Amino acid sequence: MHLDEIIEWIDRAFGEEQLLSQNPGLSEEIDALREVVGEDGYQRYLRDQVNRQIIRDYLTNAVVLGVITESGLATFSSPIASEEGRATLALYMLMSAVEDAADLPPVSGDVEALKPLEPAAVDRSHIKLVPP
Repeated sequence: MHLDEIIEWIDRAFGEEQLLSQNPGLSEEIDALREVVGEDGYQRYLRDQVNRQIIRDYLTNAVVLGVITESGLATFSSPIASEEGRATLALYMLMSAVEDAADLPPVSGDVEALKPLEPAAVDRSHIKLVPP
């Protein structure tokens, strides 16, 4: 299954946005709003805003928990200065505990561009998610 298919499935499972479906009498306005919100530029802006929020929350928690110091925040200035850097850093942050903040790869090295992954051709039939 490709990442795009997973995302599409999740989006369908969410159902229709309540804000857009609550006012059926505003069909022209809703159609115009859907057209604007559906544009690639807006979606890119929205993703960047989400990445910024992830980084903001993660770093705030790391400082509050004493994992990094306020002066240690400067270490993150390079990766968070670009959209690609924010996307990469936010992904690492989502996949890491706050306690690992000082060891995040984008901080300790250069930010690499994100690349689509190809699933490995391995037999997963032996994997047990729940112990017997």
